[in-house]
Amino acid sequence: MKKYFLTALLLCAVMMHSQQRYFLNSDTRLYTSTNAAGDFLGYFKYGAEVQLLSESKNGWYKVRSDNFSEGYVPENFVATRLNAKDVKTIDRENPILEGNDNYYGGNHLFVLVAGLKARALPDKNAKIREILFTGDPVAVNYLPKNPDEWVNIQGRIDEEYAQYTLGKFLGKRPDFNSLLKDFDQLNFNAVAERKTIGERIVELAWNSDNTTLAPAYQRYYEVVKQLNDPKLLSDTELNIAIAKGLAKHKTSEEITAFSKKAEFVLKGVKTKSLYFSQKDLVKAFGNPPKKGTVSDECGIYLSELFYYYPDFEASVDEHQNKAEITRVFINENNKLVFSPTHSLDHNLSENAFIEKYGAYIGASIKSPHLYSIQVEDSEFRIKFKDGKLFTIEIIFYC
Repeated sequence: MKKYFLTALLLCAVMMHSQQRYFLNSDTRLYTSTNAAGDFLGYFKYGAEVQLLSESKNGWYKVRSDNFSEGYVPENFVATRLNAKDVKTIDRENPILEGNDNYYGGNHLFVLVAGLKARALPDKNAKIREILFTGDPVAVNYLPKNPDEWVNIQGRIDEEYAQYTLGKFLGKRPDFNSLLKDFDQLNFNAVAERKTIGERIVELAWNSDNTTLAPAYQRYYEVVKQLNDPKLLSDTELNIAIAKGLAKHKTSEEITAFSKKAEFVLKGVKTKSLYFSQKDLVKAFGNPPKKGTVSDECGIYLSELFYYYPDFEASVDEHQNKAEITRVFINENNKLVFSPTHSLDHNLSENAFIEKYGAYIGASIKSPHLYSIQVEDSEFRIKFKDGKLFTIEIIFYC
């Protein structure tokens, strides 16, 4: 009977540990044994979450890190919550960077390579969750000593959203000017190497000041012309045009002054700064073929009720007799008008849009053919498809 009682107690303790969250209140390491002078597997940064695998024994816990490595940490560094009064022991050899460096708020490292695949599990065949770019900061609380091991780059234990990559692809933020020098020192005919560094330079430029885009694309375009790939040439020339616009970017005040009087024209009907009354909406376009509800936790729309017409969508408050346009499919009947001399219609090509409005737009290499123009409390999200204007969506800030 005593044996079963002890087994039950042990099972209860393990279950309690599995439900309780544990954090490290100091820098420490994941040791292979209960000996701080012994070998270790990797570095923990203050705030790292661990899973307890055993009761405390001689002042040590056996734990599992966020990349599933198992080892030992001192008991006095394990807590159920973090506190502003925590006295942190700083490990000067720990390569993980602390937050608030103008790039990331928590413990982190940076991506060192172009087009890095972040996977759902620490397995090269696992689902790709995201493509990361050179210079992207990623959350890291535990870093294995072996660079060929996997790193959890979500900074927490969360299977639903977990992302992993190999440690050798992470480190301190690359230096833009050093990459330029590396590129310039390569032999002109070393096309593969020049392309690899050129991609890193371009991605890092997008993660830096807009003034770095021009010298980045100057190098990369040299390689692209050598490769003579028509699609790559076309995409790069478009990005060069975007870079030129961003280099002359308008201030927020200038952009909002440009956009604040914008209105849609839908089948000849003006929206009067994006708004209708609900009755006028139905009078002009008839009852919607479809209605639906959208979860709106931030309260950014007029209502969670949406009217879906064939070529536009609107948030509608039937009780208050109000409607606001949220998305428009651009065709021969629909356009967005900023002023008598500035409008976005179905004849506008992507290249022409960039040439004319490049100084007003927000753009990212991660979202090709998708641009934004700031409004006071929202932005126009402008999408091109096959070189032609496809949709314009109003994104309200939460």
